[in-house]
Amino acid sequence: MNINQRLAEELKIELWQGEAAVKLIDEGNTIPFISRYRKEVTGSLNDEVLRKLSERLTYLRNLEDKKKQVLASIEEQGKLTDELWEKIQAAETLVVVEDLYRPYRPKRRTRATIAKEKGLEPLANTILLQMTKKTLEEEASAYIDPEKEVNTWQEALQGAGDILAETISDDANYRIRIRSLTQKEGKIVTEAKDEKAASVYEMYYQYEEPVAKMAGYRVLAINRGEKEKILSVKLIAPEEQIVRYMEKQLIIRPDGDAARVMEEVILDSYRRLIGPAIEREIRNELTEKAEDGAITVFGKNLEQLLMQPPIAGQTVLGWDPAFRTGCKLAVVDPTGKVLDTTVVYPTAPTNEKKIRAAKDTVEAMIKKYGISLISVGNGTASRESEQVIVDMLKEIPEAKVQYVITNEAGASVYSASKLATDEFPNFDVGQRSATSIARRVQDPLAELVKIDPKSIGVGQYQHDMNQKKLGEALTGVVEDSVNKVGVDLNTASASLLEYISGVSKAIAKNIVIYREENGRFTSRKDLLKVAKLGPKAFEQCAGFMRITGGSNPLDATSVHPESYEAASRLLEKLGYSAEDIAGGKRAGLSRQIRDYKKTADELEIGEITLRDIVKELEKPARDPRDEMPKPILRTDVLDIKDLKEGMILKGTVRNVIDFGAFVDIGVHQDGLVHISQMSEKFIKHPLEAVSVGDVVEVRVLGVDEKKNRISLSMKGLNK
Repeated sequence: MNINQRLAEELKIELWQGEAAVKLIDEGNTIPFISRYRKEVTGSLNDEVLRKLSERLTYLRNLEDKKKQVLASIEEQGKLTDELWEKIQAAETLVVVEDLYRPYRPKRRTRATIAKEKGLEPLANTILLQMTKKTLEEEASAYIDPEKEVNTWQEALQGAGDILAETISDDANYRIRIRSLTQKEGKIVTEAKDEKAASVYEMYYQYEEPVAKMAGYRVLAINRGEKEKILSVKLIAPEEQIVRYMEKQLIIRPDGDAARVMEEVILDSYRRLIGPAIEREIRNELTEKAEDGAITVFGKNLEQLLMQPPIAGQTVLGWDPAFRTGCKLAVVDPTGKVLDTTVVYPTAPTNEKKIRAAKDTVEAMIKKYGISLISVGNGTASRESEQVIVDMLKEIPEAKVQYVITNEAGASVYSASKLATDEFPNFDVGQRSATSIARRVQDPLAELVKIDPKSIGVGQYQHDMNQKKLGEALTGVVEDSVNKVGVDLNTASASLLEYISGVSKAIAKNIVIYREENGRFTSRKDLLKVAKLGPKAFEQCAGFMRITGGSNPLDATSVHPESYEAASRLLEKLGYSAEDIAGGKRAGLSRQIRDYKKTADELEIGEITLRDIVKELEKPARDPRDEMPKPILRTDVLDIKDLKEGMILKGTVRNVIDFGAFVDIGVHQDGLVHISQMSEKFIKHPLEAVSVGDVVEVRVLGVDEKKNRISLSMKGLNK
């Protein structure tokens, strides 16, 4: 198999692009670096395509390695034919390779191997050929041997049947055909173990669906219900069709004695050996496909969440709501420094005196620190806290304070982590959580990287899936997001730096240590003085590190040091100095270049690189998050009781799943926009219509106060 050719076909890219990308990956370059600084080499392949390419490259190389192992094993046994060699070489999946290897794989002791030890293989061959003129009783009687524990002709026949059942089961052609039939015609059937028990799986208490039509989220829901011992799940295959197909292949003389035995053998082979194995394979395949889909959606949601625009330049009050233990507050200045923390008790169990005391405390903080925004966590007691805040803000309109409901998923995980303990050794978990809730609106990316992506709460069934695969995918998303934005080398935490291309956890810590010991970085070149950060790591990371007010103005941009000479010559050619970058005197730079190809040739760089340099010089260190929708800042509160059918409201998309999206409309409970209510035109997936963080208009379709469910529609509104 030509792996590069295969990658090009699958990803719909040119062969030379695939070859170039593979070479760069093999040389140890990271995906963000290749995507941003090797566009000339790859023809501008983006990070999404490059990650898919990297994943498929690993799979296809593993497939080739498996083929080599299998071929070597069969050859060692002296059983490798030209036909088998060709079939294995042509196999496109690991499943097919395993099917072809099955007859030759060293086996544990089975009913068939025991029968072979008793000398019954010739009898099995006689039955298989169906050419005997004797009765089967006569044929089998010849194999009676008490020493070998074959005491009757029936035992001999049974043993021969076991050998045949395994032989049939090991045949790759049968397995491939049966698998295909089961995938096309099979059904997943689920039942409740206790129909009277209330659970979230009630729709699956008596449920069936064709294998071919199973939606990923239903597969994951059924799997969880089975795991929790609420559901029993079966795959019902088209057994009659399968058995007829096998009889057609194996029964030569339908009227002979041997045909009756073969019918029993075929049924035994299918029910005992082939069927259960195929059921496991198909269910594993369904699960894997469902997980891959869920991971993709999780990744898209996570990216949108990480790329939320920061609310810069504001002193924020982080409010971690709670009932009995009180609401934890933390005042954080525009740089992320904690100025003050306290606890107030405005929520149950409470009284007017405590509520008044809480309002007075917060009002005093607003005046003392110039707080302009309150960030309220959306957990327990959020709704009650929100009401207190709204009442209080009405008392002090002159302060012009707004509030925002912040998704606090993972804040408790962070506040109890070693990282949080190191960052705030003198704070309790509540103070750390309130600080995190405040910082999440100031710089979502910098704060969210401190939390395990799986705990951020924008996926579905994340705890049920392959954790290694999920972890790798989400880490990739975080890496891409951090590198898209870049980091300030003089303020970034170690937890943010470790996601930068080429920077390991150890190097990230060493960067912070170097900064603490030597003061601010004044040049990107200083990175080479950091312990364990060698030339290769520097090449990978330098372009993503920003230094404001350093010795070289280009260090504040995403122009890579390898292109500094070209950038300086370009500026000189156009009558600018490097200092003009910092002074903001480079607007309209792109219009001054008449012929990009000619200019690129003069500067001895590629045209794509030139365009990237120009773009960056015009708007240095532009933040891609600026283009994302801003969070909704509120001054009033709604209750679920206030909602009426037909009401049109603005809301923020909190989570996108396979069958819809959850939207925060300002009440404590997010509403669901089902996929059928998202667009006038047909869409295959909600991500075609919305992303996490989008601000959308919705119409209230229905409210179920008892179940705390809100149904929403976007139809006809977001044009």
